[in-house]
Amino acid sequence: MSHKTMRWAALMLAVPLAALALASSALAAAPTGEFANFAQCPLGNAAVNQCLYGVTTSGEFTVGKTTVPIVHPITFQGGIIANELTGAETFVEAANGVTLSHTPQPVPGGLLGIMSPSFFPEPLKKIFNEFIENGPTGVNATTELVGLPKINRPNLIEGKGAALTLPIRVHLENALLGPKCYIGSASHPITIPFTTGTTNPPAPNKPITGSPGEYEERDGGELVILRKNSLVENAFAAPGAEGCGSQILFGIFTGVIDGAINSKLGLPSAAGHNTAILKGTLENATAEAVKKSE
Repeated sequence: MSHKTMRWAALMLAVPLAALALASSALAAAPTGEFANFAQCPLGNAAVNQCLYGVTTSGEFTVGKTTVPIVHPITFQGGIIANELTGAETFVEAANGVTLSHTPQPVPGGLLGIMSPSFFPEPLKKIFNEFIENGPTGVNATTELVGLPKINRPNLIEGKGAALTLPIRVHLENALLGPKCYIGSASHPITIPFTTGTTNPPAPNKPITGSPGEYEERDGGELVILRKNSLVENAFAAPGAEGCGSQILFGIFTGVIDGAINSKLGLPSAAGHNTAILKGTLENATAEAVKKSE
């Protein structure tokens, strides 16, 4: 076992000695110094013995024919219950409920880039053209969690297997598309098992390789930072868009707009046609160290 894996194993086995000192995280002062990023670690849960914080600063999300680059930072945060006997790890959502920040990313080409008016019936073409002429055409894509993530820190640091699994949906946001235009849902999520190793996708995608990043320890190993981290996956499937245009004429054209978007984006999209890449920094601290910094 490598030194880095041993250190992460030691972090996993670190159990807070003063877990009962706090009735809830809301009663505690905010962490300070190098541990300030862990303000939303769910320390009110006495079983949480690890805190996790990450920021994705670049990368991309490709479904079907469309690629959306990550240009605005996305925050991921929460806690971990690391079982000292079995080695199992259970992720716990952030104290404020915002485990994955809702950060809109602009879709290249906007509405005209993802929809083709030629497929529309004449009444909708008129509405669409008037909207394009008189209103904004920009579209944002926002990734939203629809389930509890799964974490495996040994896989993360060793660059093998699934390191972070995210069940998500993608919210397409534009006035014409309405408030309920999604790719994926809580019942049918896009499930992405990210790895820092090498993927094994079906054709036509080819294997791509992530990276654990640059490893750094601070405060005697109580804080571990992975800089220039890269999580990748390109073997997942993506469902079609649903609920788009639900506000137009009481939603009578929703199915038509769904079909137009799916045709343009190439959805639903089978495994081997989609890619997700997250690049940024990940930080892991023991819950005890976070509490001591308050």
